[in-house]
This record gives sequence, C-alpha cells and structure tokens, in this order.
Amino acid sequence: MRMTICRKLAAAWCVVLALGASPVLAASPTVTVTMRLAEAEWHAVRQDVLPSFERACNCRVRAIDVPPESLAQRLRSMRQAGRMEVDLFAQDNMRLQELVESGLVQPLDDSAVRMDPAVLPSLAGAGVLAGRRFFLPFRPNVQIAYYHAEKFDAHGLAPPRTWPELLSVARTFKERERIGRVLFQGVGGAPTVTQLYEWVVSAGGNPFDLAHPGTVATFRFLHELAPYLSPDSRRAKWDTTNDALAQESAYLAQNWPFGVRLLIREYGKRAIRTYSGWAGPAREAHVIGGDVLGIPAGAPNRDLAFGLIRHLQSREVQEILASRLGWPTIRSDAGGAVEPWMRPHAASVQEAMRHGIFRENVPYWAEYERIASEAGERVLWRNEPPDRVLPPLAVRLDAVRRAGR
Repeated sequence: MRMTICRKLAAAWCVVLALGASPVLAASPTVTVTMRLAEAEWHAVRQDVLPSFERACNCRVRAIDVPPESLAQRLRSMRQAGRMEVDLFAQDNMRLQELVESGLVQPLDDSAVRMDPAVLPSLAGAGVLAGRRFFLPFRPNVQIAYYHAEKFDAHGLAPPRTWPELLSVARTFKERERIGRVLFQGVGGAPTVTQLYEWVVSAGGNPFDLAHPGTVATFRFLHELAPYLSPDSRRAKWDTTNDALAQESAYLAQNWPFGVRLLIREYGKRAIRTYSGWAGPAREAHVIGGDVLGIPAGAPNRDLAFGLIRHLQSREVQEILASRLGWPTIRSDAGGAVEPWMRPHAASVQEAMRHGIFRENVPYWAEYERIASEAGERVLWRNEPPDRVLPPLAVRLDAVRRAGR
C-alpha cells in the first residue's frame, strides 16, 4: 500500500512534467544523483526508494557516491569541460558556501519549490544563503540527550531541562559516586565546537563573537561545570561517547541519534533513555546537521531533478528511510513506520529538531573551529578563567571575521 502511494506520487509529478511538454521525457533519460552513504544505506535507497520513481517517470536513476569534500571540485571540473553530468546532489549542510560562491548550484524559486507544509518549520529554512534559496531539506541530523534511567532513579534525579538542573545533576553524581558521570564532548575540533555552538545560542550569544555577553556566560558556565564532568569528557567525541554510555562510565551525554540502535539493540542497554536535552538561559537550541539537496547549475535534467526531490521528501520515502535506516525524518507526519521500540527515541529527535538551529556557513569556519577549540581546551581542561581566556581570542576571531567578509 505504501509503495503504491509512493508510485502514485512520483507518477503525478511526472504527469505534470509531461503536460509541460518537456521533450526530454520521451527519451527515457538518465538522472544522475550523488550522495555519500554507507553500504547498507545505499542498498535501501537503490532497492526501496528509487525504483518507484524510475517506473513512474520512465527514467533511470544513476546514483553515485561522492564524498562531500570532493563534490565542489567535481562539479567545477564538469562545468569547465562544458559537460555537466550531475542532476541532483545531497551535500553536508556545512559545505554549502563554496557551492554558492562558485556558482555551482542553481538558485531555487520559492514559488516553484512550494515547501510541503508537513516539513518541520525548523528545517524549512535550510538552504537559504544570502537571502536566496539554493537547497532543500533531505536528511537532517541533530544531537539528543542520552541518560541511564536506572542510575538517575537510584539517586532520585530527573533528567535536567535547564543549565541549573544540569549543574545540580553533575554535582550530585560527582559527590555521591566520587567521579563525574556527565559527559561533555571535549576532545576538541568539530565535536566540541558543535556542542559549544548550540550552548552559546541557547544562552543568547553569538558563536562568532567571543565578547558577546551570552557567549561569555556560556564559557563561565562550562568553567563552573568542569569539575563535575566525567573524566571521559576530555577524549569524548561521537564514537567514544557511545563507549562511555555503554560502559556506564557516563550516565548523561549529548550525541547524534545513530547511538540509539548501537546502544539499545546491539549492546542491550535497555536502561538508556533519550530526550531532546536542556535549555540555556535564553532558549533550547540544537544544531541541525545532515544533508540537503541541490541542483547543479547547468543540470541537464532539471525538471526530473525537481521530481526526484519531491519523491525523496515524500511521506512514503521518509518513512522508508526512518524505518529501514533509522534516519531522522524531515516531516511531522512520517513517524508511523518506526519500530515501536524506536518511537520514544524518534520523538526525542523530532522534539530536538523543533528547537533546531543551523550553523552559519562562513568562509572562515576552519579558523573559527580552531579558536573555539582553544577556548574550550583552556577553560575546561586547564582551568583558566573565561574572563582571561576570551578577550584575546575574541580579538583574533574578530580579525578573522573581518578578513573573511
């Protein structure tokens, strides 16, 4: 039934294209789409997602794997050769700036896009750069909070929903167990900066301004929290966070949703629960990562690329991706196909995305990441006062911002 509906959706779009008298449809063209997926993900996409679109539109979809760091160069080479061979791509939402600045992606007319009302409002803004839409949501990702329910219950604690509650929970575990049990991804680089970014926004700060009161407040809070953190925090990143939760050396941590299946299904950690996380002084905020869809400038099958976007964003396809692969969905109406045991965790993801924010695509991101990592290292692990650490780093970052404009 679900695939019948999905085929009807794709067929309806292709009828629209045919009524537009597009001459390329009669030739049964090949539509080329690029993504970066794991082997199991490719299997599901090729076997369960693309065939219905191919049948409905009388076309062939050629799906190829392109690393996100290589996409811009590949598109640039095709453009220089005068032979664009890609019709649609999925790209990491932190690697969009170069595509836009280099003119490698087609601007999208909002009136033609007509965003489905079921797409989560927090995701609808994805892909707008410099006031113009270039990309559309496809595969979002957001960090959620994992906690060990039995350990919390044993100490009479509830999962924290605010910074003061987080500090209280961390202090209680440290005092009662003689070791910290709350994890912060403090290894440096992208894992640390991702958490810093959303914590700064939740305090009303500006991640790119280390002198902003909200940014300063974030580092002051981290300095206060640091003595109560798990020792594993210093090496914690996306994979080692799962290790700490699995080994029960940490009872509370933020991480991406891929850990749910690993911890609960593979490791049998039934006491692990999830929720969206905690709010800062200003709001709850969670960085949305993942992939968005774009159409290269000069794509030979632009109309069919739009049709494939509609197909990939449809409720039926989003439910397939959620149920088969555990992907977070872009839609508010696509949670019904998730396995019963996964539904509470899928709800945690949906709630986190309702508080979602996008990291700003800036040309100086790499340098920002280095400066923010240094600030985190010095405040968290060297116990240096934020009011001494931040002012010189703020000057450095401001110079980088000015040079990057």
